[in-house]
Amino acid sequence: MSTKEPNSWVGLTQAIITKTPAPPHGQLFLRDHLLRGFGVRITCQGTRAYILEKRIDRRVKRITLGHVGELTLPQARQKAQQTLGKIAMGNNPVADTHRARLQAITLDECFQDFLKARNQLKPRTIYDYTLYLRTALGKWRRWPMNRITKDNVQAYHRELGETRGPYYANSVMRFLRALFNFALAQYEDGFGEPVLKDNPVLRLTRIRGWYREQRKQTVIRAHQLPAWFKAVEALREPSLLPSGDIVADYLFVLLFTGLRRKETTELRWVDIDLKDQTLTIPDPKNREPFTFPFSDYIAELLKRRASESVSPWVFPGSGKRGHLVEMKRLKQRVIEASGVHFTCHDLRRTFATVAESLDISPYAIKRLLNHKMRGDVTAGYIISDIERLRAPVQRITEYLLKIVGNRKTPVIELPGQAANRSIAA
Repeated sequence: MSTKEPNSWVGLTQAIITKTPAPPHGQLFLRDHLLRGFGVRITCQGTRAYILEKRIDRRVKRITLGHVGELTLPQARQKAQQTLGKIAMGNNPVADTHRARLQAITLDECFQDFLKARNQLKPRTIYDYTLYLRTALGKWRRWPMNRITKDNVQAYHRELGETRGPYYANSVMRFLRALFNFALAQYEDGFGEPVLKDNPVLRLTRIRGWYREQRKQTVIRAHQLPAWFKAVEALREPSLLPSGDIVADYLFVLLFTGLRRKETTELRWVDIDLKDQTLTIPDPKNREPFTFPFSDYIAELLKRRASESVSPWVFPGSGKRGHLVEMKRLKQRVIEASGVHFTCHDLRRTFATVAESLDISPYAIKRLLNHKMRGDVTAGYIISDIERLRAPVQRITEYLLKIVGNRKTPVIELPGQAANRSIAA
């Protein structure tokens, strides 16, 4: 490795190494005239290290043998001779050192590299992954990755399933699988070969060891909606204001739009166009900005909220985030008053189920739910603009209002067959 730094060819002694002053800038090399390639590098900060320079694979490589003080001069000279012997036998100490360093990469270090490479991950995803690493995988996080075996993975997956549940066990192992897949692609030796041999989590796939996950099918059924609607409206009683009013409006928006919980809590007034009756989710789950046309019922609700609001958030909260986050107490109040056990995501499923019962096009439903249509060639030819989606949204709203007995907006009479296929009583 050629260098423009000052060089000095000397018979290296401990005294010369210690007493030679550091250069004002750059590096100074004291090269031993007895053992070719052996020397000492002195930086302008005063750091002194033994080095060996040798042509390997047609390029001059500089190998750091150790720092002065950690090795004596005789020890450093002996190490240089041993390294030269390995090179003469066809070995590549630089590549070996690089490979050894990569093989020592821990799960924790891999995760940091993973985050740098996957710089588009959402904050919530990063939070979940970090939690998995520190809690579920805490005992492995400082292990070299090649120490984690297939047997380790299989046994721990079963243990997590028994103690924390199947969904949690699968989620942790999917995260671990992603880290290993990243490591296999990221960490390669000098010949472009992966440092790790295999992804141990793949054993769960090969032996069909993943826990079976049943997709949740819970919705609020037709006969439950009137009681639920009444219980939500009851949150507006004076003793619960203003938080009760905010949560009531929030739950109704979830039901009548099918939006995701987090997308709705983070709605800002700048994302709402009351004149055009649209709202925009700038950064949804699938990373594709989404504009949703809301119905007349939601338009009236949002106009009322806007007239009373002094916050940039549509659903303000008292926490440091500024928007609604915690609603467990009021949500439990609705459950107890209505007898309907529900989650916020159940409202999204209810919206989708009603849409399907009204014979709304599957493509329109996917657009309204902002689902990607991967692999669907036909969907690629269909452009669903905002105005075309407005009519299905209005139909869903009117049908829901009809079920709960609220006729503030005109109700479309539905064909009996479609109504019978609605969310079953």
